[in-house]
Amino acid sequence: MNFSDATLARFAKEVAKYPADQKQSAVMACLAIVQHEQGHVSSEAEEAVAAYLGMPPIAVHEVTSFYNMYNQHAVGRFKLNVCTNLPCQLRNGQKALEQVCQRLGVEPYGTTADGRFTVQPCECLGACADAPVMLVNDREMLSFMTPERLDELLDTLQKAQG
Repeated sequence: MNFSDATLARFAKEVAKYPADQKQSAVMACLAIVQHEQGHVSSEAEEAVAAYLGMPPIAVHEVTSFYNMYNQHAVGRFKLNVCTNLPCQLRNGQKALEQVCQRLGVEPYGTTADGRFTVQPCECLGACADAPVMLVNDREMLSFMTPERLDELLDTLQKAQG
């Protein structure tokens, strides 16, 4: 896989933040750039990032697969991560995940037929007191997601254009 000159310039800007012998420290930033530009991080992109940073491809894959913010395959326009860690479980996190999946007609980790929604369980989002919580498109955290609030969110997202 070959990255564009613009992508390589963005990589270089991130690598420049670290000492020359520690350019591997920019791996997360480079993966975020790839995902922003391509929508997900393919295995080919992982290998290309590894080559750019001078690190083993498995080391890049370990980062990609550890953090749920990196999509390893194409996802819908709206990526809905519902926390199912223990504190959220105790406050209906699993029920929230099941409601979202049922409403959209997908299994966990599934994408709707129209490609608009991907639903995933996730680990702790760090807002245990606000459970159940969820993350929309890896950017917007929503708290106290009651069945009513989940329905309102899904109604709003289903009406969104584009």
